[in-house]
Amino acid sequence: MKKIVQVAGESRPESSPVWPDLERYARGEMQRFVQRLLEEEVDELLGRKKSERRGAEGSTGASAFGYRNGYGKERKLSCSGGTITVRRPRVRDLEERFTSRLLPLFQRRTEEVGSLLPELYLHGLSLGDFELALRGLLGDGAPLSPSSILRLKQDWQRQYDTWARRDLSEIKLVYLWADGIYVKAGLEDSKAALLVVIGATAEGEKIILAVESGQRESVESWSGVLRDLKKRGLRAPRLTVADGHLGIWGALRAVYPESTEQRCWNHKLRNVLDVVPLKRQAEVKGCLQRIVAAESQALAERLKRDFRKSYERVFPKAVERLERDWERMVSYYAFPREHWNHIRTTNVIESPFAAVRLRTGAAKRFKKVENATALIWKMLLVVEQRMRRLNAPHLLAEVHEGIEYRDGVRVVINDTREQLAA
Repeated sequence: MKKIVQVAGESRPESSPVWPDLERYARGEMQRFVQRLLEEEVDELLGRKKSERRGAEGSTGASAFGYRNGYGKERKLSCSGGTITVRRPRVRDLEERFTSRLLPLFQRRTEEVGSLLPELYLHGLSLGDFELALRGLLGDGAPLSPSSILRLKQDWQRQYDTWARRDLSEIKLVYLWADGIYVKAGLEDSKAALLVVIGATAEGEKIILAVESGQRESVESWSGVLRDLKKRGLRAPRLTVADGHLGIWGALRAVYPESTEQRCWNHKLRNVLDVVPLKRQAEVKGCLQRIVAAESQALAERLKRDFRKSYERVFPKAVERLERDWERMVSYYAFPREHWNHIRTTNVIESPFAAVRLRTGAAKRFKKVENATALIWKMLLVVEQRMRRLNAPHLLAEVHEGIEYRDGVRVVINDTREQLAA
């Protein structure tokens, strides 16, 4: 029978929690629940419950072998709801060593807690503050130390190495964005950048495909990235979007020559406005934005000619820069109108990297390029989970299948002979 106690003049069972004890009570219940799961795991392994004789009716599996052998030492396990203490049951006389699926031998924290660290870093917490912050979240018993944080970073490196070798043959790639991002991190030299590749699949998802250090303008660096992706089974995208000054274009022609090329309009606009006096930039920018917003390629061509007439004498360099590489500026008209906002620019890469740049100053502490790359990759994975799907994702399957579009509208081919036969 439960003992009745008086709390604030109210009678209640002793085990009933009150507000000041709620956290402790919840962690205690979670601890008892996990311990019970560990016991049931051994019951399932041996085919019998605790204190039940071997060979009893209904016992199966390993019941002919194995005995419970007490418990291991108490262990701290950090969960997102706090830190609990459990004891793993031990088993002897088995043909193979018993390894708990619920609580692996050296596990000290759940995956959710492990993924919390890069997210905290992304949102502004320095590595040195991890222990203080996590102890506040997980309790004083959390198994955290400088060495545990170091092991976690080493684990990120191993995860990155595995991720960089994963098979890509099952990905139905439609669009690909590529850009070289300069970050204040421990890269080889001041000219080094992170070469980032993000893809859009036929299912409408955006996924990170590559994060490697290299030279942004180097055809050789980009060729290495693309060849590695192709070697691991990644098929050519229907469209590749990148800046005009990257080595990606030479590499693309060598590795994925069948991919259509689209140059980023944001980079083009900045490039053109760089040679326009500041007091005239708003006016010129308005004209350029009307070209970008044109609803057909023919209208874009006409607005480009109007731009030449208006500014050829006063800003000849601006006109020259606009017309340079024009064919790669209007490739997006051969794809669904609903996707134009996504495929006219490399914002798909630049937007998530804006958050990463806020934190990469601290990455200077990493003396080795692989350490900085692995950390930034881990932060990008956090961002990847929040990337929004493309507009009209159902159209991606059509693009992947090679359906033809003109000025953003699907081309309908009428076969007169078939109609007559019908």
